[in-house]
Amino acid sequence: MDKNLWEKSVAFHGHHCPGLAIGVRASVEALKALAIDFSRDEEVVCVVENDACGVDGVQVITGCSVGKGNLIFRNRGKQAFSFFNRKTGKSIRLVLKDLPDMERDEKEAYLLNEPDAHKIFDFKTPSYQLPETARIFQSVICEVCGEKTAEPMIRLENGKKCCLDCATPYTRGF
Repeated sequence: MDKNLWEKSVAFHGHHCPGLAIGVRASVEALKALAIDFSRDEEVVCVVENDACGVDGVQVITGCSVGKGNLIFRNRGKQAFSFFNRKTGKSIRLVLKDLPDMERDEKEAYLLNEPDAHKIFDFKTPSYQLPETARIFQSVICEVCGEKTAEPMIRLENGKKCCLDCATPYTRGF
């Protein structure tokens, strides 16, 4: 593991931990597998299936971010990361394997230094296609709270345009 990349990730995240190491290692392996580099715009897309520490590692190593629209949350509570190369169309999904019991620091070191990444991750193909590029939407004023809201996040309720916070959810328990 490149010590500088790890230290940069720790500085961004605020502390070192096995969770951060998972995202850093998944990102390093994906960059190698897809022959890609740090994403300055939307050349690389990452779909993360959790909202845990590893996502910070993905941001630092790959350059993917929510603000650029190339870091997408598909929260399934899994330590799984799908990476897409927009230029070639190639993709890879890394899923953390069930690791042996280890102490916290030992696990972090294992995740960062184990030479065979196939002992850490299952390398798969994502079951979904490359997400579209980020779009810019018109803003619509919520007629309840008065705040601007992106057009796709507006609901029509009793004839009024409502943001998601003001709209009444309708789920019928499902």
